[in-house]
Amino acid sequence: MATPYQGAPIQGAPIRGTPIQGNVTSLTQNGQDAAAAPVIRTIGFSDLHRALQLGWEDFKAVPSHAIILCVIYPVLGLVLARTVLGYSVLPLLFPLAAGFALLGPFAALGLYELSRRREKGEQEPSAWVALDVLRSPSFGAMLGLGVLLLALFVTWVATAQAIYIAAFGYEGATGISDFVTRVLTTPQGWWLIIVGCGVGFLFALVALCVSVVSFPLMLDRHAGAGDAMVTSLRAVARNPVPMAAWGLIVAVLLVAGSLPFFLGLTVVIPLLGHATWHLYRETIEPELNPQPLPPRAPRERRPAADFPANLFPWRRKDS
Repeated sequence: MATPYQGAPIQGAPIRGTPIQGNVTSLTQNGQDAAAAPVIRTIGFSDLHRALQLGWEDFKAVPSHAIILCVIYPVLGLVLARTVLGYSVLPLLFPLAAGFALLGPFAALGLYELSRRREKGEQEPSAWVALDVLRSPSFGAMLGLGVLLLALFVTWVATAQAIYIAAFGYEGATGISDFVTRVLTTPQGWWLIIVGCGVGFLFALVALCVSVVSFPLMLDRHAGAGDAMVTSLRAVARNPVPMAAWGLIVAVLLVAGSLPFFLGLTVVIPLLGHATWHLYRETIEPELNPQPLPPRAPRERRPAADFPANLFPWRRKDS
């Protein structure tokens, strides 16, 4: 009785080379995913300078500092009011200010949109165009990554408070001068500065790695949050020295903008937001075959007299 040799077709089994539908679908899908993966460039310090220069041009063309004033100063007013009423917030004042670097990539979504519009040829887009980012198909993914950065920020503030308690206990400072004296003239204060800055650096490093190009990528290519974070990590791994230099530039500019009563942040934050978009353009190759988005349905204009009935369109009867 003859036995089939290895590789010979067996009755009832698929012949070698015959495509199996499940395998073909999987391989094709993987090939499409590989082709769609963003291509990362190798950048240098000249690219960082160019990103900052283009960001400055965007800032001069679009007066977005007014929006920054409206967002930042109510928050700062609450912090300062709490400082006047009680000094328990003083140990957290620096961690809160440093937290701008953690939340900045998400807070600058509107600035990315403004730079994108100028890049497409709109020389003088209105600052309120920034709100169009809320209608982006990937806004849900952006919001999810923003929640992750917010959780990182809350963890950082809690960690900073724990470090302060480990150094000085639960007794609060009696005033600003007492707090400064504690931090700058005691061994516990020097320990607080060294450990706090070291831990803060780790938090900032995590935020930089997962978000340096994530939000511009989601806005530009409507990628998912997971794919955007992976691409950001790949970009940092491909360009460790320039990305470290970018993080240092961000930290120095934020500190410089915070010193004169936070007035400089009205310029620094828009500049960094616009520059981050151009850093994304310098780091990621343009998409060869961009997928067009389906056109948005036109908004139906309703008269003001229909308010508040127009808030509940499902209850409106067709005439």
